[in-house]
Amino acid sequence: MTRYEAVMCGITAIFAYHPEAPAVVHGEVKAISNAMFQRGPDGGGFWADNAGRIAMGHRRLAIIDPKPQAAQPMAIDSREGFKERYRIIFNGEIYNFRELKKELEGKGITFSTESDTEVLLRLYERDGANMLEFLRGMYTFVIWDAVGETMFIARDPFGIKPLYLADDGKTLRIASQVKALLAGGQVGHAGPNPAGYVGFLLFGTVPEPHTLYKNIEALPAGQAVTIARGGERKEYRFFSVSERLQRAEYQEAPKLLDLRKLLLDSINHHFVSDVPVGVFLSAGLDSSTICALASETQGSDLRTFTLGFDEFKDTPHDEVPLAEVVSAHYGTRHLTERIEKSYFDSALTNILTAMDQPSIDGVNTYFIARIAASSGLKVVLSGLGGDELFGGYDTFKQVPRLVSLLGAVPGLVPFGRVFRCLAGPLVARMMNAKYAGLFEFGGSYSGAYLLRRGLFMPWELPELIDPEMARTGWENLQPLLSMERQVGQVFSPQNKIRVLETTHYMRNQLLRDADWAGMAHSVEIRVPFVDPVLFETLAPYLGRLDAPTKWCMAATPEKPLPQQVFNRSKTGFNVPIEDWTRMGAVGSENTNVARGGLRPWAVRVLKTASG
Repeated sequence: MTRYEAVMCGITAIFAYHPEAPAVVHGEVKAISNAMFQRGPDGGGFWADNAGRIAMGHRRLAIIDPKPQAAQPMAIDSREGFKERYRIIFNGEIYNFRELKKELEGKGITFSTESDTEVLLRLYERDGANMLEFLRGMYTFVIWDAVGETMFIARDPFGIKPLYLADDGKTLRIASQVKALLAGGQVGHAGPNPAGYVGFLLFGTVPEPHTLYKNIEALPAGQAVTIARGGERKEYRFFSVSERLQRAEYQEAPKLLDLRKLLLDSINHHFVSDVPVGVFLSAGLDSSTICALASETQGSDLRTFTLGFDEFKDTPHDEVPLAEVVSAHYGTRHLTERIEKSYFDSALTNILTAMDQPSIDGVNTYFIARIAASSGLKVVLSGLGGDELFGGYDTFKQVPRLVSLLGAVPGLVPFGRVFRCLAGPLVARMMNAKYAGLFEFGGSYSGAYLLRRGLFMPWELPELIDPEMARTGWENLQPLLSMERQVGQVFSPQNKIRVLETTHYMRNQLLRDADWAGMAHSVEIRVPFVDPVLFETLAPYLGRLDAPTKWCMAATPEKPLPQQVFNRSKTGFNVPIEDWTRMGAVGSENTNVARGGLRPWAVRVLKTASG
């Protein structure tokens, strides 16, 4: 393993950019940083300028032995001789930093640490915003240029790591968590954001860039912004999933694709660490493939973890038996733990607190991260992203089929609206309320995707929140229009779904849940399938008839996966939330809500999040 300074942490910055902005209060920065203690329990750093215009804070999770000179906020002198011109706070990992460092050293640049953090500073000094084109990793960072009096803020291409901004027109506040910004005491509650509430009820997670608060937004994935003293801004969008796939559809794919080499390359990069790296192992193809490929280089030192539930024992949803077969097959050091309802009950308050923004998912990741942490691990690989990349979800078949069937029927939307209004109450009493909107929404990719992924339907919203908030939130969010714009220029039906799954379900739900649930136990979760180099290389092949599938992915290990893994039907990593929250634990006077699977859990989560 490669020795370097790795940091998975919480970052915060306050920039009083307007001449009339009050001076930065040091106590606010420290309060925000302390609220993210679990993100970085191994150390905390603070810096502020003498003029009271800028302050930065950092919480550190040390993946290797920490060095004082690599602590953050980190500053470097410019090559022109300006003392401590550039200063950074950084959350994440740059997996190709050694290659970048070697290139910079070849051009005469010297380094005083072994950290990827210092590489970021030198890259910014050389390339400015163009530095983002060279980075391979997951990251958010803030760089302060004391000479130019500018702040540069960036977030990785897929949005693996979170970053939130609150700007009151005079002062910009930045943090890795929404709740941390609120803990500073100066952001305050400017009121609920209707789009955030509506988005959560529609999808079970708050869609970016929204939060539940009017005055707090997420920095979009694949985007950066520079803000100067006085408030002048410049935004940079350096990566877009839809634009990249759109361009790739006009490219000729190379005839030979060495998928095994690509996957090994990504996994090996994600093993860059000076502490042991484990693997979350379910019974699915994604994590089993990662386990198999990782075992080729890690051997018997590889540690794997499986989570099971008493309610699923001896059912098709039980991950444990097959995961243990995979572990034995590849000789990993395996740990299985089963969770029962009492574990959930005792952890519920902590789960809801750690859940920085409301989510109906992530409980499974919370518990398996706890298992890894209790075993002494700080870094674990996850199979997250394999379904989005290789088309593993049923949405890749169901949504295009529905659109093909209903999309060409003239006048269907007006008819569908009338049908839904007349038959909706009856449908809701007999079956899932979604079916009432089949004819109204099923003819477009955005509508069909909402039907498939939606938690509550638009017409149900006034029963759950104030009707005016529901109307305003729907208008501000415009989910159907937004999704249709995303896929409008993408030709392939498969790529249309890939865009929606990657930028909605994966980004807003899976990646965000992996972050908060892992950080709740100070565990860094790495995702080899969500890798810019892997995605860029595969993009010309995706959406075609001969595109690599999950079966192709699963066939890449040198030692084949056990046949039982191939024969197992896809079930997903299920959690018995419905069983755990039954018996009136959630409570709702709305019978449609009470009957609706995860809907009661969603109501409870939102109620807790909104105070």
